[in-house]
Amino acid sequence: MSAATQYTTAELAADGLVREKMPRHVAVIMDGNGRWAQSRGLPRVEGHRRGVTSVRETVEECAKLGLEQLTLYCLSSENWKRPQRELDFLMSLLEQYVIEERSEIMRQDLVFSMIGRREGLSQGVLNEVEKTLACSRDNRGMRLCLAVNYGSRAEIVDAVQAIAREVAAGRMAPADIQEDQISAHLYTAGMPDPDLLIRTAGEMRVSNFLLWQISYAELWVTQKCWPEFRRPDLLDALRDFGSRDRRFGGLKG
Repeated sequence: MSAATQYTTAELAADGLVREKMPRHVAVIMDGNGRWAQSRGLPRVEGHRRGVTSVRETVEECAKLGLEQLTLYCLSSENWKRPQRELDFLMSLLEQYVIEERSEIMRQDLVFSMIGRREGLSQGVLNEVEKTLACSRDNRGMRLCLAVNYGSRAEIVDAVQAIAREVAAGRMAPADIQEDQISAHLYTAGMPDPDLLIRTAGEMRVSNFLLWQISYAELWVTQKCWPEFRRPDLLDALRDFGSRDRRFGGLKG
């Protein structure tokens, strides 16, 4: 199976993009679904439903742009505070998405993955996720990672506990615990850190998302809510990323 057809250098240039200045990994906080719906007199759940269209377009565009990974913040561990009706709808929508997009994941040669704690997720969601994980495991294209029931502090706690168990068992000494060992015990082990973090709906915070991994990520915020996010907005973010001088704490040579 071949990966999804990627844009040529000329096609990228037509959109003001340079391949060498593209991020490897883009992470997105998909915010504002409920607010978008309520501002239009619609129930909050309709915003989540409409947001799936933005997900589909963003996934396909990122694959064509040649990104190595796209990570989407679908459900935070704090979202369980929402009304049960909305949570039930989100579980149903997630299950439906994983089922309906499986053929597209295979067509685009995407590698599907999911990070976050499995506790609290419906059995239907877990079953469909496992099917998609299995069938896409040998794909060669972009990695599509969904963060579901995810919280970065919980992730770090889980990593610290796993390392502590290894120390207690004598498989690791405290002096061996360095940044790479911590990274290797996070849910994102083996994945590149995000280069670009996009947030919709104008909120200027990272909301407990990939706190360790976004240490040097570029942030880009749009006032548009997630159901409004489309290809031109993604290109705006990528062009802005390409214009930035990333020094990682050093000085420009």
